[in-house]
Amino acid sequence: MFEEKSFQGFSKKTVRFFEQLADNNNKIWFENHRSDFEADVMEPAKAFIEALGVRLKLIAPNILAIPKVNKSIFRINRDTRFSLDPSPYKTNLGIYFWEGTRPRMESTGFYFHLEPPTLMLAAGFYMFTDRQLERFRKAVVDPKRGKQLTAILKSISNLKGFELGGKHYKRIPAGYDPRHPNAEFLLYKGFYVGMETAIPKEFYSSRLVDYCFEKYQPFGPLYKWLVAVTA
Repeated sequence: MFEEKSFQGFSKKTVRFFEQLADNNNKIWFENHRSDFEADVMEPAKAFIEALGVRLKLIAPNILAIPKVNKSIFRINRDTRFSLDPSPYKTNLGIYFWEGTRPRMESTGFYFHLEPPTLMLAAGFYMFTDRQLERFRKAVVDPKRGKQLTAILKSISNLKGFELGGKHYKRIPAGYDPRHPNAEFLLYKGFYVGMETAIPKEFYSSRLVDYCFEKYQPFGPLYKWLVAVTA
């Protein structure tokens, strides 16, 4: 059972574990280093989720931060059933904070992704269900909600290092006006903003919570917009 501890940062050992896993992606190596995984990855990750989850409630009061595998923590095991890559393990730490009663990947959220030598932070919706996609599209061209989205994205565009992701389709869907000012967004199957950077010095201390919150905070309006239109 997880014993709550204050978050003091990840360590060099956290980074080293994933670097070594990338070079030794097999079950024997992983089992021989499972104790390192638990101590250097899982233990600080759970404390981090608790700490950042509290902070994110300032942006999204109903955010879910559950320090368990298959909740806020993505499984390290890869699903290789339909993959040409037989590697059994992911070489990254994925953490998700989300809102709503649906499964996490059918919900708007904030994402944290460590994959040495980089850290990626994102917010939004990775991939809509068919029902959510139609709601998103209607909101994009809605006179009121469409203008809200335009204003939100204009504000985000002033930030450095962030990109909009989720574009998938080549053609504007049938029934929508390709001349609409927001027609470009109809090509998206998911809708999120993210940044990737070298692992910052804050990663190794409790200041990582402040660092992530400051990066996520400008995405609050987009997060709330997506929660509203996909509910």
